Amino acid sequence: MLSRSIWWAILLFVTLGTCAAKAQTQPLPVRIGAIPVLGAAPLFVAEREGWLGAGGLKPAVTLFDSGPNAVQAAASGTLDVYVAGITPVAIGRTRSVDLRVVAATAVGENVLVAGTKLAGPLTDGTAPAAAFRRFREENGRPAKIATQPLGSIPYTNLSYWLREVHKVDPADVQIVTLGIDAAQQAILAGAVEAATVREPGLSIIRERNPQIRLVAGGNDLFPGQPGTVVAVRGAFLEQNPEAVRTLVSAIVRAVDLLKREPERALPAVEAALGKGIVSAATLRNALTSPATQYVADPRSIVAATGAMLSFQTTLGISEKTPPTDGLFDPRFFEAAQAEASAK
Repeated sequence: MLSRSIWWAILLFVTLGTCAAKAQTQPLPVRIGAIPVLGAAPLFVAEREGWLGAGGLKPAVTLFDSGPNAVQAAASGTLDVYVAGITPVAIGRTRSVDLRVVAATAVGENVLVAGTKLAGPLTDGTAPAAAFRRFREENGRPAKIATQPLGSIPYTNLSYWLREVHKVDPADVQIVTLGIDAAQQAILAGAVEAATVREPGLSIIRERNPQIRLVAGGNDLFPGQPGTVVAVRGAFLEQNPEAVRTLVSAIVRAVDLLKREPERALPAVEAALGKGIVSAATLRNALTSPATQYVADPRSIVAATGAMLSFQTTLGISEKTPPTDGLFDPRFFEAAQAEASAK
């Protein structure tokens, strides 16, 4: 017969093995911060399709009104994954916020719309510099343009279009920095003359007030405009590489689905961004909008990101241009791409 000590040893071994097996099957909590725009749709689709859960992840998504605010949350350690604009990530890294871009989701998202006082002059062939100067002369004040905070991609795109593309006199415009929803409401209420928006904001605005017109597309504002990305905290990535691989694979699948079957993706977008307020028809239009361009390959935005970061330095957003070295970690995308090709 086995001694009591051996029986206890066997029991302990079995118990520890059972606990370890259970621990391996427990879903891994992942805290994700995202902005409420269509560029983040691959995340919402991946979650609703069950691809994150099937890979052992338990996502908890919090929405933020700008990329810089989401980076602040990552800096405080309350986020594991960031789904928003690329440049706040790069700037955050210069301030010891270790975020690494593992996938892109969309490009060319930001566009410029204008109300009745500016829409005509900005679309009838009048040079924008002349249109804004005339507005100030006729109204006794500069034209107000709503965008997101300093350091955000919308702010940078707008500044590039005004300064570099059209040489607009700074005295002729007043940039008003607001959250995403607030900027949308400001242009609809007539509190500003123009605003940078993203989908589904563009479709909502055009439906509610057809006199508000699109006056500059994504590539007009900034050539090759990089946009929303998926970035992961360095500590989370190092501790959970398989979880990151699962996340990126799901994002790649979601981008493909959004391109091929937008109708199937619609319920996920409606649940995340509609919330009973925005109709399915509006979101359906947004999914096929020229301001909706989905890409997953992070390597495709490296050059444009470098150009945008360089311009941000001229705006005084950072003292020197943040490097792109170390900003991108394409290994997980490359693995997902190879896996998809092998099927």
